Amino acid sequence: PRVAPRSPNEALKPVAPPAPPPKLRKRRRSPFIALLSGLFTTALILAGALGGGIAYLDSRSKAAGPLATDRVLIIPKEHGVTEIAGLLQREGLIEHPWAFKVAAYTSGKAASLKAGEYLFKARASQKDILDVIAEGKAVEHSVTIPEGLTSEQIIARLKENDMLSGEIIQVPREGAILPDTYKFQRGSTRQAMVDRMTRDQRRILNDIWARRPADLPIKTPQELVILASIVEKETGRADERTRVAGV
Repeated sequence: PRVAPRSPNEALKPVAPPAPPPKLRKRRRSPFIALLSGLFTTALILAGALGGGIAYLDSRSKAAGPLATDRVLIIPKEHGVTEIAGLLQREGLIEHPWAFKVAAYTSGKAASLKAGEYLFKARASQKDILDVIAEGKAVEHSVTIPEGLTSEQIIARLKENDMLSGEIIQVPREGAILPDTYKFQRGSTRQAMVDRMTRDQRRILNDIWARRPADLPIKTPQELVILASIVEKETGRADERTRVAGV
């Protein structure tokens, strides 16, 4: 259809701008989603901080320690992780007791720390120290029982050794102890040493008896021990023992 032309007055009036489109309404975020998002972000930050802290402590635990020279240290039986960490710091093996405790617990070795006498090498790292104590790598001492000693003399030698502890219940019969060099840790009991010596003697004697010649005139393992003792007293030279035993 035809539109009538506007009058001059109408043409001079300003034209109103077109109305703007209605604003889109912003959707509000669910409080639950916002909470989850915040928790997730916090967890990521904490995990990153924890991972970085563990990595730092691990690198520090493997670094050379402050100990200048090799050192022997006794860890008492009643000491726990805190007491051990304090002792190590006082003796100059570690710098920070808290770092040792954290390493002990995070590695799962806190409950495995053992009392004993330990040798720590110069510049030993915190990890090395922890491993030595957790694995019980204690210093070993030795006692030598030479051939020809009586049971009384052997017991006296054990009683004189101040690295051993405790009393001996009963003196073994003659020939019941195997002459040898025995390793032991400080604080081992004298009775345990005697039991070990007699056990080793039975084991070796049974092995020798099982391999004896069929025409051997000796009737029992005890007679074999008696003959060996007689031969031992008759000569100290190994090349003469066969001849003496034959007589």
